[in-house]
Amino acid sequence: MYDQEKIKPYDSTNSKGSQVEEMFDSIASRYDTLNHLMSFDIDKRWRKKAIEQLAPYHPSTILDIATGTGDFAIQTAKILHPKHLIGADISEGMMAIGRKKVEKEHLNEIIRFAKEDCLSLSFGDASFDAVTAAFGIRNFADLDRGLHEMCRVLRPGGHLSIVELTRPVHFPMKQLFWLYSHAVLPIYGRLISKDQRAYRYLTATIEAFPQGEAMMDILKKAGFRETTFKRMTFGICTMYLATK
Repeated sequence: MYDQEKIKPYDSTNSKGSQVEEMFDSIASRYDTLNHLMSFDIDKRWRKKAIEQLAPYHPSTILDIATGTGDFAIQTAKILHPKHLIGADISEGMMAIGRKKVEKEHLNEIIRFAKEDCLSLSFGDASFDAVTAAFGIRNFADLDRGLHEMCRVLRPGGHLSIVELTRPVHFPMKQLFWLYSHAVLPIYGRLISKDQRAYRYLTATIEAFPQGEAMMDILKKAGFRETTFKRMTFGICTMYLATK
């Protein structure tokens, strides 16, 4: 079982939630640059695929969990045209950048941001037609609790779309990914973000996080049904779709 509470950004007595908030606040101004550099901009395509799998359901109200600087929320608004979209995150530093992006894109009437503990959301039951999450649920201190909350705020019949970084399982990508994540990412983190520990932590979460069939079992235990997944780019990223 994946014990997320044990994997923390810093060697500190603070809770994992506090450490994750501190980490993302510290790297917020450089996060987008490093994120796109790390993935060679493929992350934009991964996000697009995750959004498009919701298109047949025409969600009107959407919650984007661990929204960060708002890239996924903005892309979702442009593709799905919901009436309302809330980007929720624990980091005010990340959302401050997201608010500027939303204003630049003239999407203020559709997208708003809310500081939320994703393990205890403030929204009522059955509040949203869809919930999305891109590269964020690995940071939950309690995955089961976080997914249960995401299920709770979905209306019956609503859909969850997740895209998450994962470990490739086949040769040679498995070995190449290990080399890249252990040798290259820490260098990027040190040179660009100035916080090498943050990117060592992110590598650790990718390696420890459940994926594929194991993740589908966890989603079902959280209250979802009709769970499916698809590995992308040789297994570096995995996309999930689940129905409440």
